[in-house]
Amino acid sequence: MDIDEVQRQLKFYKIDGWLLYDFHGSNPLALSVMQIPEHVMMTRRCFYWVPSEGAPSKIVHQIESHNLDHLPGEKKLYFSWKEMHRALQETLRGVKRVAMEYSPNQEIPTVSLVDGGLIELVRGFGPQVVSSAPFLQAFTCLWSKEEYAQHKEAAMVLENSVEKAWKGIASGKLTDEYQVQQFILREFEKNGCETEGEPICAVNSNSADPHYTPTKKSSTLIQKGDFVLIDLWCKKRGGVFADITRVGVFGKPTARHEEIFAIVREGQKKGTDLIIERYQEGQEVKGAEVDHVVREVIEKRGYGSYFTHRTGHNIHTTNHGPGANLDGIETHDNRPLIPRTCFSIEPGIYLPGEFGVRLEYDVYIHEGGAVEVTLPPQESLKPF
Repeated sequence: MDIDEVQRQLKFYKIDGWLLYDFHGSNPLALSVMQIPEHVMMTRRCFYWVPSEGAPSKIVHQIESHNLDHLPGEKKLYFSWKEMHRALQETLRGVKRVAMEYSPNQEIPTVSLVDGGLIELVRGFGPQVVSSAPFLQAFTCLWSKEEYAQHKEAAMVLENSVEKAWKGIASGKLTDEYQVQQFILREFEKNGCETEGEPICAVNSNSADPHYTPTKKSSTLIQKGDFVLIDLWCKKRGGVFADITRVGVFGKPTARHEEIFAIVREGQKKGTDLIIERYQEGQEVKGAEVDHVVREVIEKRGYGSYFTHRTGHNIHTTNHGPGANLDGIETHDNRPLIPRTCFSIEPGIYLPGEFGVRLEYDVYIHEGGAVEVTLPPQESLKPF
């Protein structure tokens, strides 16, 4: 944990200190920042206080007194809840603004991890509780050069897997959604990759359900003329994820297929262009802003009510990572998109009873502000 960087961030945002807290794994973001190994038992409340100036301190229970020993700072032990309250009150004496994993009005649920009772307790000692969201990304989802390279490897596994899947469908070797899904999982295994959940292969009206997943007992045959959506994600073992969605038609696309594809692709490109332009101008861009620009394209074409999810999500060691999402509709994510983070851009139009188009690629912002789409975009509806 880089205390100097934490204090730099606190001073920038004019916050007096950061109170990191966990109880029984309730705050995985704090555990990540404090670099607590998975095997450590966290069965009692613990706190780590990093002031904007001066030395940190820790408040830990007597029987788990060693849990934060790897972190610098004075250790305050407690046994009873009264002793814990006293230690907190002493630590926060004279403090005006305290950052915690809290989100006003629960605007960003993935950051809103500290329970209301603890917020009340801290406020009762005098400080105002503010959200750690503006600077939390800098400690939870930045990629190293090695992780960026692992992402690129995983992305190529995805690209090659979906290309092989199209060929398998066209040749008659893969005849239904479940077979395609299982084929992709075998490709992951062959290439030393792992995933969360299972890939999506969705035919015709099934593709109009964004979270449709085939099973062995429930799977649709793929026949000539069918529209097919394939959504797949994986990571090299121990690495970070890549996540893409591709669409195609087993035969010749219809005019309706082409129309919807073109609108979705236009929205995806508009969102990407906004990020590139802002970085070229040296300006901040927030996740909710990108969502708005993408959604506006689809709404102007009359399909706004058929775009039923956010535009994208952060990508890290979990496929849906802890950083900023491209979201102004499901939540109001006003966190900036920052260098050394990756996220998907995946607009969609879902027409019940017909088909759904989702186009997804991943975008990585390099240290110097260069914006990279990490695999070439799908520019046309793929016949196979």
